[in-house]
Amino acid sequence: MNFDVIKNRLNAYERLVRLDKPTGTLLLLWPTFWALWLASGGWPRLDHLLIFFAGTVVMRSAGCAMNDYADRDIDPHVARTRGRPLATGEITPREALVVAGGLAAAAFCMVLFLNAYAIMLSFAGLAVAAAYPYAKRFFAMPQAVLGVAFSFGVPMAYAAVKARLPVECFWLMAATFFWIVAYDTEYAMVDREDDIRIGVRSSAILFGSFDVAAIMSCYAAMLVILGTLGWSMRLAWPYFTGLGIAGLIVVYHYRLIRGRDPDRAFRAFRHNGWVGFAVFAGVVLAYAQPNLRAFLTYAG
Repeated sequence: MNFDVIKNRLNAYERLVRLDKPTGTLLLLWPTFWALWLASGGWPRLDHLLIFFAGTVVMRSAGCAMNDYADRDIDPHVARTRGRPLATGEITPREALVVAGGLAAAAFCMVLFLNAYAIMLSFAGLAVAAAYPYAKRFFAMPQAVLGVAFSFGVPMAYAAVKARLPVECFWLMAATFFWIVAYDTEYAMVDREDDIRIGVRSSAILFGSFDVAAIMSCYAAMLVILGTLGWSMRLAWPYFTGLGIAGLIVVYHYRLIRGRDPDRAFRAFRHNGWVGFAVFAGVVLAYAQPNLRAFLTYAG
């Protein structure tokens, strides 16, 4: 048995599903965890946390394999993607489809441990996720499709916890949508010249010279919606501190992208994991704050 061959194949599969690049998983995970904490009043069930964590990792991996299958004739012509295993021929299109299907089936098996409402909702989420890889061919702003697909963890979390979708779920989904459009437009700035040459579409191309303004407007919309949501839910001050830190990170992103340098735009995109974490930390600490204050009072 040639262990080098096996090692190379495993490495190719790892790169196909982006296990070597966790940024995308975090960008999916943070809004889902925001929703779990808010829907459960700060006390999410352990089984929900495990199911949504594992499901996010597996479903993101399935989406990457499906995306590479859809872009198998495009990726070889884009500088950033021409080294992907499907583009180089390390993995065949059929293998990528089998991997995507197998992982999607595994994710659905996890959903079966949730309630009937969440199971029903998962079919809509799968349909949007499957449509996204092809959106850039016919839709001027495929980032909007990704915004729906990547924010679908929010209604799934509310469905799992409450078996319904209250109004705050839709506000949280809207905030997540604007965040996704912002960071994926940063991502699209990296490939803009290649995309124009090939003929595929993106928000970076659509916005043109207004790209930076559009990104910052989407970030602002996200923060305003989250702030309004926190005020309406009477969340404690740590939540708004988390939003403030996220806002400072957004200002840093502006400094990175204002020159439209592809490398700096990619740095801004990858840095969005910290934006999501800042909001998440604020949510967790907002619910923990009364208990922490009681503990400190008792300890004193």
